Amino acid sequence: MTEPSQPDHDHETVDVLVVGSGIAGCAAALGAAREGADVLLLTKAERPDGASTDWAQGGISTTRGDPESLKEDIIAASDGTADPDAVDVLVENADDAVEDVLLETLDIEFDETDDGKFDYTREAAHSDYRILHVDAATGTHILRPFLNYVDDHDRIEVRQDTAALDLITHEGRVHGVLSDEMSTGRPIFAGTTILATGGIGALYTRSTNPADATGDGIAMAALAGADVEDLEYVQFHPTAYDGETPFLLSEALRGEGAVLRNGTGEQFMDDYHPQGDLAPRDVVARAVETEREETGEVVLDVSPLEFESEFPNIAEKCSDRGIEGDEIPVAPCEHFLCGGIDVDDRGQASLDRLYAVGECARTGVHGANRLASTSLLEGLVWGLRAGEDATGTEPEPVEAPELRNSDPDLPERFASEKSIRLKRTMDEYLGLERDPEEIARANAVLRRLKGEVDAYVRTRTARDLYELRNACVTALLIARAASENAESRGCHHLVTDESTTIEPAVDD
Repeated sequence: MTEPSQPDHDHETVDVLVVGSGIAGCAAALGAAREGADVLLLTKAERPDGASTDWAQGGISTTRGDPESLKEDIIAASDGTADPDAVDVLVENADDAVEDVLLETLDIEFDETDDGKFDYTREAAHSDYRILHVDAATGTHILRPFLNYVDDHDRIEVRQDTAALDLITHEGRVHGVLSDEMSTGRPIFAGTTILATGGIGALYTRSTNPADATGDGIAMAALAGADVEDLEYVQFHPTAYDGETPFLLSEALRGEGAVLRNGTGEQFMDDYHPQGDLAPRDVVARAVETEREETGEVVLDVSPLEFESEFPNIAEKCSDRGIEGDEIPVAPCEHFLCGGIDVDDRGQASLDRLYAVGECARTGVHGANRLASTSLLEGLVWGLRAGEDATGTEPEPVEAPELRNSDPDLPERFASEKSIRLKRTMDEYLGLERDPEEIARANAVLRRLKGEVDAYVRTRTARDLYELRNACVTALLIARAASENAESRGCHHLVTDESTTIEPAVDD
């Protein structure tokens, strides 16, 4: 293996470069290091809560020894669109990955029952209690020890507050990234590059994601020529706190007995789906929005629970916001992108030496709608597989684009004003329900917006400007994918007017 070079003012080299510090990035770094590679893990976050994994509440799914049952639930939740082969990879590797990394390596103390057995919970669209959790703050309890573990690993360097600005490519091959170190486009060359950059929450006004989830990996990969798929499938979580600063109210609450009620106090989900409050997320999200419009509000009634003792983390967040009583006002909120950079069963993208894992990748597992608590599992399984597969390639420094700061000066508040415009466009035209004519309007607005941003990106090396560019590129890719898909399915729900809904196709 190639020993990593010492950083200098020109460039550095490393065997495997991982961009992103959530569960998928950490798993990829661990997988590569176990194969003897020297790994550099870059993250633009300064703290663990800059990664979406740290925000994950409900838990991580296992199979509990019945992979076929989990597979059936994943495909059913996807409205029959998940790739069966990809789902096989997930369920067949699920329990081994959880046992290996989370239990044996990291010693995560998942909640247990009084008799010392795992306290498995159930979430929407799951047919069984199979989800491991720590209170309703599972992501935090997984990610922080994981980051500490990889940071202490002899073959892994974790470099915080360092953003990747662009992929370095030559003749269809990825050679590393340009970073924003030293306020320039400083090259980091790698034998292989693994993108684990998370989601797209910053494209919407209300999201359960960190504020810097700007679709960086998807945009960089697409601009370099990598294939992307299923970007029209943007999942909205049905139960986020309906207030100025939304936060997620885990499906584990409904799994343990909490119910949704409309403005008249009625429990309404049985009218929308046979699984009632535990229907797939896309169904529940649209039902919640409909009831909010018709009755004024929707609340999550937690009175059937021992709320404060069973879910102390969520109860504390409610208390901090002055929420009293058993009814918490909720509304749908952008949560997870089901598509992304198209990859195979090892995370390999269409460009040589490029991998993608986690939410920025499209493995085929989620199809048109993601089953609850499969995102941490997918990140773990594909992260390990990608890291193991990405080793054995020597870094090859090539000529890299030169970035610089020069005129024209950036107008005051340029990035913030363009970001607001982007979010309004996505909220209005590419939300829970979509009209083909409005999708076309979104395409036009986003094309103009991208052009305005590109004029400055070409001449300035600034992280917020590149993040805005990435957000614009990813938003435009979502709009284009939505315009090309005339089939209403899962998270891509089409309407023609206020009274007509394009019904999803029904499998024979």
